[in-house]
Amino acid sequence: MTRIALVTAIAAAGLDDDLAPLLDACARAGLATQVRAWDDPTVGWGRFDAAILRSPWDYMTRLGEFLDWCEHASSRTRLLNPLPVVKWNTDKHYLAELAARGVPVVPTVFVEPETEPLPALQAFLAAHSDTQEFVVKPSVGAGSKDAQRYARTQEFAAANHLARLLDAERSAMLQPYLDAVDEHGETALIYFAGEFSHAIRKGPLLRADEGPTPHLFAAEAITPRTPSQEEMSLAGHVLAAARDALQLHEAPLYARVDLIGDRDGRPCLLELELCEPSLFFAHAAGSADRFAALLAKTLERAPA
Repeated sequence: MTRIALVTAIAAAGLDDDLAPLLDACARAGLATQVRAWDDPTVGWGRFDAAILRSPWDYMTRLGEFLDWCEHASSRTRLLNPLPVVKWNTDKHYLAELAARGVPVVPTVFVEPETEPLPALQAFLAAHSDTQEFVVKPSVGAGSKDAQRYARTQEFAAANHLARLLDAERSAMLQPYLDAVDEHGETALIYFAGEFSHAIRKGPLLRADEGPTPHLFAAEAITPRTPSQEEMSLAGHVLAAARDALQLHEAPLYARVDLIGDRDGRPCLLELELCEPSLFFAHAAGSADRFAALLAKTLERAPA
């Protein structure tokens, strides 16, 4: 029987709601799966026929260590998230590359560690004079960890937040806060091997006057959603642009495209998750079994 490691993190133990339904679905598909933490030094990765990233959700402050583990794991087993994809997608600088390829992206300014934070923030606010609220967050992050929403009147508090990220040698992002999310939420479209599976609505995560979450990730309000045709079209464009940027011969095993409405109500890209997204199996009947069947079929083929 094919042995698969579903990769989590010690810090994420018990937090991944996808793991239980996926374990059950893999058993029905004839796959022997075990949950293992990437940062557990006792795991022998060569004992597995494949490993698939699921919830290594502490990598944002340990990126170098995590990428070293990915390289090590790739030399011992078949890592179903190819290393070039992981390196590209764990840092949101990829948004700039997708924007350059014509993808409508939430307007984003990247601020690098050697930059003075207050002048960088003031330049951003001057360039977005119609922006009443904005977001500061790290370019390597997940689950809204270390992200916060600010009003223009909170310039110095935001600059201090920016300084903390830069002082920790973390690149940061400045984005206008698109308040359509307060009513409409985000639309997350989930794809398996390039085929649309299902979509969910995420409620707004960043509340006014709330600091960054102290937890591994912010709590999410999730409900099923039927995406609009415009959202479907944009998600397809995003995936095609990513494949082109990465020169991939086939679609990733899974992908989640997170969209948000701009000020004119048109969808734009907030994030593209190719490495460790929640896939929200509980909100789409049969989705875990479809994914397990795809996984079994993928493992029957030789690596590309």
